Amino acid sequence: MALVVVALAFCVYGLASRWGETRHAVTAFSWPYIGAALLFGVLGLGAWMQAWRSLLAGMGSPLPLRAAVRIYFVSQLGKYIPGSVWALVAQMELAKEHRVPRERGASAALLAMATTIATGCAVAAVTLPLTSADATHRYWWLLILAPIFLASLHPRVVAFALDRALRLARRQPLARTAGLGTMVVTVAWTAAGWLLFGVHAWLLVRAAGGSGFFLATGAYALAFTAGFLVVIAPGGVGVREAALTVALGPVLASGAPLVVALASRVVMTVADLAWAGAAVLLGSRHPAVDEAELLEEQTDAR
Repeated sequence: MALVVVALAFCVYGLASRWGETRHAVTAFSWPYIGAALLFGVLGLGAWMQAWRSLLAGMGSPLPLRAAVRIYFVSQLGKYIPGSVWALVAQMELAKEHRVPRERGASAALLAMATTIATGCAVAAVTLPLTSADATHRYWWLLILAPIFLASLHPRVVAFALDRALRLARRQPLARTAGLGTMVVTVAWTAAGWLLFGVHAWLLVRAAGGSGFFLATGAYALAFTAGFLVVIAPGGVGVREAALTVALGPVLASGAPLVVALASRVVMTVADLAWAGAAVLLGSRHPAVDEAELLEEQTDAR
């Protein structure tokens, strides 16, 4: 609960510190566009939660859907707190309450982050060279990293990296790592998330008088990835907006890219808070109840 309170305080501060620009960005668009963008933002976050959940299941700690929602979305509020470790620590500790070993929880969280960055770079590398020369010129280094990051998701590379990291931390190696099937499912869920986020960005671009689904998708992937890698910016604040503004320049009038970037920040913050609110409302459950739910889910799947 302390994490939620602190994260909410930073969210409010982040929005209030740029309230004039933020209010203008939101009111510049019609509410149907804002509402639709929010819906796709929420769905994209849900897809990424499923990617993380599939990793945990493949590594030997399957979680029922309700438990996964509670752990993932409450811990994600930690990204709004300065520093780059709060979301990881919170996710690891919350997962431990559901009998997920800390080493496995941390490994799954880090691997989910790596998958997000690798697929994000790939999406940007495929779309932006054809649509935004300015973004390609300024962020060429991210596009070059795409094949390297994707190759690092091979199960053998993953197993080696996690084993070395745990040994350096003087922890026991994982008894089970993510196999090929698990990684395929995880990449698929993550890519689906990027496409949904692309729709959210495209709706805001359309509302601002522009067009181009591939540009909007690649621009958001580039902006999010750049914001993620600059760890000194909580939630990528500032970095994400700058990258998105550059990438959207070819299809929007002067000043409009920044308005879209700020509106996207508000929409995605609300999406994070909506999921976190739903997670808190679900409340804590006893592990035995979660196991019963998981068994029921597996039975239904059969």
